[in-house]
Amino acid sequence: MKNTTSGSDHPSGLPNSYYWFFIIYMAALSAFGSFVNDMYVPSLPEMCRHFHASTPTVQLGLSFGMLGLGLGQMILGPISDHTGRKPVLIGATILFTVACVISMFSPTISFFLVCRFFQGFGASGGYFLARTMPADITGGKVLAKMMAIIGAINGIAPASAPVIGGFMADWQGWRGTFALLTVIGIVLLLFTSRLKETLPAPRRETGSLLRSYLAYGRLFRNRRFMIHVTLKGASLGLLFAYISSAPFILQTHYGLSQSLFGVVMGINALFIALGSMVALRFRYLKTAALVGARVLLFSIIGEAVSLWCVHSFWVYELWIIPAIFGMGLIFTAGNTLAMNEGRADAGSASAVLGLGGYAFGMIASPLVGLGDLLHSTAITFLALALITIIVARASARLAPDLSPAPSGQTNASTGQKSD
Repeated sequence: MKNTTSGSDHPSGLPNSYYWFFIIYMAALSAFGSFVNDMYVPSLPEMCRHFHASTPTVQLGLSFGMLGLGLGQMILGPISDHTGRKPVLIGATILFTVACVISMFSPTISFFLVCRFFQGFGASGGYFLARTMPADITGGKVLAKMMAIIGAINGIAPASAPVIGGFMADWQGWRGTFALLTVIGIVLLLFTSRLKETLPAPRRETGSLLRSYLAYGRLFRNRRFMIHVTLKGASLGLLFAYISSAPFILQTHYGLSQSLFGVVMGINALFIALGSMVALRFRYLKTAALVGARVLLFSIIGEAVSLWCVHSFWVYELWIIPAIFGMGLIFTAGNTLAMNEGRADAGSASAVLGLGGYAFGMIASPLVGLGDLLHSTAITFLALALITIIVARASARLAPDLSPAPSGQTNASTGQKSD
């Protein structure tokens, strides 16, 4: 991989004048996934009443959004390897914006769910490109730092989205949330004019588009890559289970208002950003992932007991905060390790990485609404935490990942791959 920039002042290979724009824009693209789900989560109880639908049915809006996010990445990833990143980004963002507008006029819950699928499909472009474009221009520890900074800034998304969504729901109802999402889509489109293409024509896949999809076969056979995809996927699935269950636990069970619910969710989400940055303090990212998985499992065991027996808002918060911190550790490690393994097919690798998370999330979100909400949430949390610790241990047994050894370090100017 060749460096595509010149006159750089930053280890990433980007000029300092462009580096922070690139980081912030990548964080905004990554936040697409959070905005698609988190911003309208405070409106779920209201939407049950508006559409005269059950809780599991309305929660399918999260699942359909995640289905679109997962499938969209799988379709658009190889296309971006073949045609470049910017055309895919622009087209996908337009689709997201149009779907948001149409969803505001949904006459039935079924129509709304279809709109949710297309919102997720459109948002998937920015979501997977936020991992793909950094991997186009750097790797190794430099990539890890970039991913961690993006992850930390992106912590603002799950932190702010429920807060904003809660206030919008109180002020304008659930439709106001999607009006705001429309505005966000338009703003992101406007700033694509400043974004530089990270995959120049000489480095794109050649031949037929079908050939680009063959990269999935190589990636699925790459054991190291798939271990890290599963690690990120299981932990992200737990995050979605938390997001899906939280409005009913905090608002319906504990009596918080939509606005206060948004504030609580926002404060909690800041610990994802903290965990993302703390992951960089570890010599090996796989060690950060294992520590994060242990913290996650211990916290989730406490949370499950709380949900089943204690029924206290403060005890619920006491256990969920360290769990979210552990997720932040895992997200930085999982993203970086997986993308480092799949950098030769970065678009497809990012798509598989994204699909893993949304596959877990799509299954977990409706499960928390089955039967007794508190009990089903506790069981779902425990199952996903156990999967996460098992895969984290498998990752820990692999060879050193992004160690500072000179022979394996990735350099933005040479493009040599770290072990």
